Amino acid sequence: MFSKFRSLMVATATTLVCLSAQAQSAPLPPAQLAALKARLAERMPSFGPIESARTTGVAGLIELKVGSELIYATPNGDHLIQGNIIDTKNQRNVTEERLEDINRVDFAAFPLKDAVVWKSGTGKRKLVVFSDPNCGYCKRLEKELQQLPDVTVYTFMIAILGDDSRVKLDNVWCVKDRTQAWRDWMLAGKVPSRSFGNCESPAMRNVALSQKLGVNGTPAIFFEDGTRISGAAGVAAMEQRLLRVLTKSGG
Repeated sequence: MFSKFRSLMVATATTLVCLSAQAQSAPLPPAQLAALKARLAERMPSFGPIESARTTGVAGLIELKVGSELIYATPNGDHLIQGNIIDTKNQRNVTEERLEDINRVDFAAFPLKDAVVWKSGTGKRKLVVFSDPNCGYCKRLEKELQQLPDVTVYTFMIAILGDDSRVKLDNVWCVKDRTQAWRDWMLAGKVPSRSFGNCESPAMRNVALSQKLGVNGTPAIFFEDGTRISGAAGVAAMEQRLLRVLTKSGG
């Protein structure tokens, strides 16, 4: 979204270090927000719509939520900063925690009927994955997932890498054992059989869902607490997140 503006931003893709982030944040007053929006609209017409804005208590910076991203602005809008705020006193990535919170989803709302499902062991730990059949990183993730004990994995197939991805998606979905067809392809490279008949895949619904959730690439992993990991996470990272979910639930 912001690629054309990166050269205009101060400290783009850098880390902002603060000694403490204990100051309370608060929604930006309506008049100040209106003035800030007007200035950015005038100077950067293609800048995305600001969904919310609040003070950060850090060097006077204002947090702007634009899509699934956080951008920081000086109060007068003269400068924008893209990066992470680190609370060095408490050893916290303030930006990462905030993004995790505002991008949290309702796991129970996933339309699981549109997912390919498999499980290991008890299957008591649940994951949702968005994956393209032709995505190399997705295939790497699929191999990592096999090493997780006691999980149920719901894979929403999306075709974002071309027409062949859609063909493979439809073929996987329309065979009698779609779970086996999916694993055969992703783990062993066995091309799914061509589908025949009037089978309707959830391809369009799945891509619409991914867009609604701000999934900008594959793979994307969602956990039961509504948090996500973008990219092909390793076993250790997924286990750490699953443990955190279990701790939160009191299990």
